[in-house]
Amino acid sequence: MTRHLHALLAPRSVAVFGASDRPQRDGTAIWNRLAAEFKGTLHAVNPRLRQLGAHKVWHSVAELPQTPDLAVICTPAATVPSLIGALGARGCKAAVVVSTGLSAAQKQAMLAAAQPYALRILGPDCTGLLVPHLGLNISLTQVGAQPGSVAFVSQSAALVTAMMDWASSRQIGFSHFIALGEHADVDFADVLDYLASDARTRAIMLYVETLDEPRKFLSAARVAARNKPLIVVKGGRSGQGQQAASTHSAALAGSDRVFDAAVSRAGMLRVFRLQHLFMAAELLARFRDNRSEQLIVLTNGGGAGVLAADAADYARVQLAPLSPERIAELDAVLPVGWSRANPVDIGGDAPPQRYLDALRILLRERDCAVLLVHAPTGHVPSLDIAQALLPLASEKPVRVLGCWLGTQAVAEASALFRAAGIPDYDTPEDAVRAFASLRLHRHHQIDLMETPPAAPLHSRMDLPGIRELVEFVLADGREWLTEPETKELLKRAGLPVTPTRVVPPEPEAAVYAAGTLGFPVALKILSHDITHKSDVGGVRLNLHNAAEVEQAARSMLERVLQLLPQARIEGFTVQPMVRRQHAHELIIGARIDPLFGPVMVFGQGGVAVEVLSDRSVALPPLNGKLARSLVERTRVARLLQGYRNVPAAKLEALIDALVAVSQLLAEVPEIAELDINPLLLNPEGALVLDARLRLSRERPAGAANFAIRPYPLELIETLPFADGRTLTLRPIRPEDEGLLERFFEQLDPEDIRLRLFYSRRSFEHSELARMTQIDYEREMAFIATLPLPDGSEEMIGDVRGLGDPDNLEAEFGVLVRSDMKGHRLGWILMDKLIRYLRAHGTQRIVGAVLRENDGMLGLGRKLGFHISVHPEDPDLRHLELPLQTAQRA
Repeated sequence: MTRHLHALLAPRSVAVFGASDRPQRDGTAIWNRLAAEFKGTLHAVNPRLRQLGAHKVWHSVAELPQTPDLAVICTPAATVPSLIGALGARGCKAAVVVSTGLSAAQKQAMLAAAQPYALRILGPDCTGLLVPHLGLNISLTQVGAQPGSVAFVSQSAALVTAMMDWASSRQIGFSHFIALGEHADVDFADVLDYLASDARTRAIMLYVETLDEPRKFLSAARVAARNKPLIVVKGGRSGQGQQAASTHSAALAGSDRVFDAAVSRAGMLRVFRLQHLFMAAELLARFRDNRSEQLIVLTNGGGAGVLAADAADYARVQLAPLSPERIAELDAVLPVGWSRANPVDIGGDAPPQRYLDALRILLRERDCAVLLVHAPTGHVPSLDIAQALLPLASEKPVRVLGCWLGTQAVAEASALFRAAGIPDYDTPEDAVRAFASLRLHRHHQIDLMETPPAAPLHSRMDLPGIRELVEFVLADGREWLTEPETKELLKRAGLPVTPTRVVPPEPEAAVYAAGTLGFPVALKILSHDITHKSDVGGVRLNLHNAAEVEQAARSMLERVLQLLPQARIEGFTVQPMVRRQHAHELIIGARIDPLFGPVMVFGQGGVAVEVLSDRSVALPPLNGKLARSLVERTRVARLLQGYRNVPAAKLEALIDALVAVSQLLAEVPEIAELDINPLLLNPEGALVLDARLRLSRERPAGAANFAIRPYPLELIETLPFADGRTLTLRPIRPEDEGLLERFFEQLDPEDIRLRLFYSRRSFEHSELARMTQIDYEREMAFIATLPLPDGSEEMIGDVRGLGDPDNLEAEFGVLVRSDMKGHRLGWILMDKLIRYLRAHGTQRIVGAVLRENDGMLGLGRKLGFHISVHPEDPDLRHLELPLQTAQRA
């Protein structure tokens, strides 16, 4: 939550407890920096001192002449809880706890002391909070930070000095530099919520090792990533790194694949080295309006061009082919012998005018960016070339990237480009990698805004039947379902499965079942004690007659007895052999990540699934679009599209299966592990051949444990409408974009003006996407729909509540279709929102209404809102209704 973070990150007054003049003390170093740089009011507190330089030293919280916005605590660990309590009682709203070595009991006492006063704490063990434009420097580093527009938030204080030193050499400034320390209170999500709306911050960089509350983090990250570039590096990619990260932060680090899936889902950009953070942030902040997908390299050296081309190939960045028109134009201004291809090599002796002519021609390719790679020569000073190119290169939107190879010989040219806001890199590889990051980030943003296809609102699964089966297995004292039980559960969830007969562990019984099913058949051992049947010879395929079945059953029993004499054999399963032409063997899996909760896996299946290692990971819940994206991230996806004489598989059937498994995870919290392997997919559809499922009484799955809150089906309600039809009130879905667009088209311009304060009927796709793709964790939009004769629905009303991160206040907006007024629909929608927010714990609901909007003002009075002139605009009225007070009343 962002409550009181302004006091932490934008304080006007600071008090340093433990300010000192003794060398090698944290309080000394921090006091000296603040005394030299801080632009606000500064106080020193130390019971043994009277004066520090020109500053009077106070002896206690009570003695301070004013309540500080921010307290910096550099005192022994044992003193921290009592200091926090005294500061809270005095009215201080934030503290940076530099002190180290707090025990678990002391941390708990510190938080308990802060809680009654809502005092926010950064730390303990925090030695990195810098807000350069305020001169706020609470750090132990010898390197200062320049003011700028990039925020850096880190879990590691050890990175502070290194990162600031690197940034200073690149002339990169910061809006904020925040090391979270042990993040006992203020965490990544809190800081992201603050920075998302901070006008000085144009890009946000994160160094993450562990996360305490992944749902809170992803919710905040999604909001921030919609507003500005959000780039992340995660420590602990390898197994040893994960162990070190967990040990370092005393928390679970989670798997790297799952973290990658979470980053992509939230619209963040992940890079893998710290220096790449700055490269990506710099480019995204300066180059964000650029929509280029391809790159043109302009260089004065063949070798430099080759390096850039190799880097582009490695990063999967396409070098744009030059059109005949551009080649002809370049022929007119370049000497004979230029490369006549991309990279465009204009010769080592190129003067400024040749560069300028070539760049002007290349920039006519509107869908391309131009990477200038210059190697210094003795012919022309690099600075002369930079000065000649600067006016053209800095035109908006910027489509030029610079790469001045070398150090001293190109230092002035590089500095000139940087000062003009043109992205500049030391090597072609760095430049191409940054461009690839820009493109990937843009694709993530497009994915966030993409409208998924329409899907059924209600699940088709037989949930009562599934619950009955789950409870039977748990009551039987088991975790693992048998194969027949697993298939029955999946069948009830809506997945197609092969028919299976269960027989006693007698060869004759297996022969009889095979005869009734029809040959050929598959025979499998049935035992709660055997998870992987193939490992003990417990699977035989393509048995064509009774003799083969009998022999297979006998040898199977003997082999299991030999390898696993302790295993209990319940019987055999007999299945008809499924012969599907052009079928692909796939796997759909689910497991519980220690950090992010339920995750789903898809990839190439069969017995060699671990060897092939072709898989992708996603966080549920999945809709059709997200399921398709999960599939497309695997190598097998290309095979599913068809090749040579093999037709394309029925991808829609696979998507349906993935969405069904996602829904199963949401509805059945006892699921701990699921493997569907293989799932056959061909042009006819999908079919589950084999599957295994483990339950847990700890209920690790379920919608409540999803890192991303799923669609809240429980909030759907119906009631009779005035015209005899059934009115449905439900949360909006991403799939409702078309419905919302038609709703706006049917509104009178005046009704839109009264709601939005301006009149319009058409909205861009990106605007509609933002209205439909909401985060149910922190905002809610209910729509009112009526059924149509063709089975579709029409939207007749919309009400929204956008809450602040602290859940103190939600701002409402309500809109009823113009031809549906007079049916109390506005009251019905507002009542629905108020009931939801009250149950959600929101303290109050507020709204801004035009003073001439008599209808809304009258409705507000009926609902009990207090109405006053808006403090910021006399033409508006401020409506406010306390929710929890009304609930108690």
